[in-house]
Amino acid sequence: MSEGKYHISTVWVKILFVCFTLHCSLFTQTILAQDEPEYKMELGAGVGLMNYLGDYNDNLLKKMQPMGGLVVKYKMNPRMAWAATLNYGQLKGEAENAGTWYPGGTDVPTSFSTKLVDLNVKYEYNFWPFGTGREYHGAQPLTPFITLGGGLAFAKGDKSVVAFQVPIGFGVKYKLMDRLNLTAEWLMHISGSDKLDGIRDPYGIKSSDLFKNTDCYTTLQLSLTYEFMEKCKTCHNDND
Repeated sequence: MSEGKYHISTVWVKILFVCFTLHCSLFTQTILAQDEPEYKMELGAGVGLMNYLGDYNDNLLKKMQPMGGLVVKYKMNPRMAWAATLNYGQLKGEAENAGTWYPGGTDVPTSFSTKLVDLNVKYEYNFWPFGTGREYHGAQPLTPFITLGGGLAFAKGDKSVVAFQVPIGFGVKYKLMDRLNLTAEWLMHISGSDKLDGIRDPYGIKSSDLFKNTDCYTTLQLSLTYEFMEKCKTCHNDND
């Protein structure tokens, strides 16, 4: 064999060896990544702000009140989860904040303050698989998400009111540590009642539609959750 052909053969052997080594390294990293434990559940608490929208207020930024609550999540997979939340806060409003005049005149209260307990069950969908990347190949420590669900609002002012409500919104999740997650979330709660502010239909306009002329409220919350209940590793990561 000539020296030139020998040199070319040696180069090809080196290239193939490097490619094989890289392939084995990537394969090993993938296997090791998926050997880290995944967890089914999250439990934590959050704090934030609550804002009323209705007959007494039409501004998202006015009369924001502090709120706090608990959250528990069941993670179906790195992209999807079910979340249950229980929050406590307060709704406030004044007639001048909405810039309106009511036919009832002085018979209509000019302001209100209501204690609110908010119970929700929501479905969350992550734009990207969420995780450290060591427990699920391709998972990211930061992801935006959207959410939709249903729940109940328990309001107590001069009278007590229980209303069905639909929370819809979006947020961002960030993995602080292997089992510690930080979530920022904004929700619009569309209620089926016009009595959360203590007064119904101040304009005197009747409606039979479920969500027409009803009160709404928003929540902006930052929560910290801890993962627990390890998943069975005999299952495939794509399906468990």
